[in-house]
Amino acid sequence: MQLYALGLNHHTAPLTIRERLAFQPERIDDALHDLTRDRSVREAAILSTCNRTELYFAGEKPQEAADWLAAFHRMPLPDVSPYLYAYPQRDAIRHVFRVASGLDSMVLGEPQILGQVKEAAKRAEEAGTMGVLLHKLFQNTFAVAKEVRSTTAIGANIVSMAAAAVHLAERIFERISDQRVLFIGAGEMIDLCAAHFAGGKPRLMAVANRTEARAQVLASRFDAEVMRLDLIGEMLPRFDIVVSCTAAPLPIVGLGMVERAIKARRHRPIVMVDLAVPRDIEPEVGKLDDVFLYTVDDLAQLVDAGIESRQQAVVEAEQIIDTRVDGFLHWIEARDAVPTIRALREHAESLRVAEVQRAAKLLARGEDPQAVLDALSQGLTKKLLHGPTRYLNQSEGDQLAGASDLVKRLFNLDRGV
Repeated sequence: MQLYALGLNHHTAPLTIRERLAFQPERIDDALHDLTRDRSVREAAILSTCNRTELYFAGEKPQEAADWLAAFHRMPLPDVSPYLYAYPQRDAIRHVFRVASGLDSMVLGEPQILGQVKEAAKRAEEAGTMGVLLHKLFQNTFAVAKEVRSTTAIGANIVSMAAAAVHLAERIFERISDQRVLFIGAGEMIDLCAAHFAGGKPRLMAVANRTEARAQVLASRFDAEVMRLDLIGEMLPRFDIVVSCTAAPLPIVGLGMVERAIKARRHRPIVMVDLAVPRDIEPEVGKLDDVFLYTVDDLAQLVDAGIESRQQAVVEAEQIIDTRVDGFLHWIEARDAVPTIRALREHAESLRVAEVQRAAKLLARGEDPQAVLDALSQGLTKKLLHGPTRYLNQSEGDQLAGASDLVKRLFNLDRGV
């Protein structure tokens, strides 16, 4: 059984494809059970964010996972395949280490992805699809990410998605302090965005969320208002900046809703930042005059600043990861040898027990103890060496040289003998 990583991300697929292959949080448990049912996939975890959908799994036929991913999202495999990458064991381990360390993110070194990987591992464990291999893989992944973040400068001067959203708004409005900001959703990304916008002391902040209690918790931290989700259309004209990131399967903000808001605002500009996958705001909204709509892909234009100063940190991080990949592969190889080691020990133990029983019978008959001990040691030595000796005697030609070298290494013999 091998480890694999299969998926697509912002490097390989546009937003229109990524949003179609994203997993809704409430469907992940069912998806994990379905993936590991009636297939060679024995262990599995799903990482689904706005920038990537990835399967980490242990199995024998990686193509089964690709077939399943397309079928689960009701897409023809030929429409999905051009955007997929599939990594076998070594590359899969290296990939998940890089992802958790922020080296594969749209914003280099961003810290949010580590929490998302931890959540993916937690969901797999709760679903019962986390076996020994994946459990050890994620343990190592978290340790590597911690080492990279604590021993390199990969996290220095990070331009996060949240900071980028503020920067985009500042392109349109001179001062955030004069604007009213609406946040749709109450998840981690909205939390981060609210913190960044709060630093600009906007005139008003409001949070609209499907679960009002969760919105209240977030709003209380930033002295923001709480709004019912079904009132967005009515209240939209009040706001100059809208930041949305929910797990809704369909858009929350439609074209007609924004058209009415722009009219009510007498064409004062409005900035809309859609960080959701699938999108919360209909793409056609971006074609309206006086509306500045940005998606997660648009934010990529803002991440170049400071990238050169982090290149040395990337080199150092890659070196750490390469070393840890070798260490994890060594653990896997050692684990593969466990059944052989166990069988060898059981074989030796059976020989020992047989010789001890034979010696005990001789002593019971009154035989000389020293002679019995000599016979026991000689008998045990002959039996233990029978296999290697027979292996050497049956080897011929080039095979004999290899067999001889193997036996010398196994028994730590002097190669010059």
